[in-house]
Amino acid sequence: MKLPAPLRRQLESAARRAAKASYSPYSKFRVGAAVLTGSGRIYAGTNVENASYGLCNCAERTAIFTAAAAGERVVKAVAVYTPTPQPTAPCGACRQVINEFGPDALVISVCQGSSRLETTLDQLLPSAFGPSDLRRRRKKAGR
Repeated sequence: MKLPAPLRRQLESAARRAAKASYSPYSKFRVGAAVLTGSGRIYAGTNVENASYGLCNCAERTAIFTAAAAGERVVKAVAVYTPTPQPTAPCGACRQVINEFGPDALVISVCQGSSRLETTLDQLLPSAFGPSDLRRRRKKAGR
């Protein structure tokens, strides 16, 4: 999917702004994400840490869950901002969540430097398990 330059800038700016609201007292790693949904709306999210590290939530998932809570069911693109010299791709858990709503989503990672990573989810998560796998399983079981 190709995004028009103004929309791409808007998505990336939303991710950068979201990082400023990060709750990351333990890692000090402020991450922001923004998702472009099927309706054309952009939803942003940031990472939220917890003293029980397993209960932390990544920026990408926060943005997607916010969109889903608003009734969105399609993610067309995801932008991720990290305060690093090189861009950082979404973690495995985030890739799986992106797959739920946007198996063909464009994924853009930007950073403090000028480098960027632009790819698609199917390149980041080949042969992903998703909703279609469950539908096939139900059909085989006769449900």
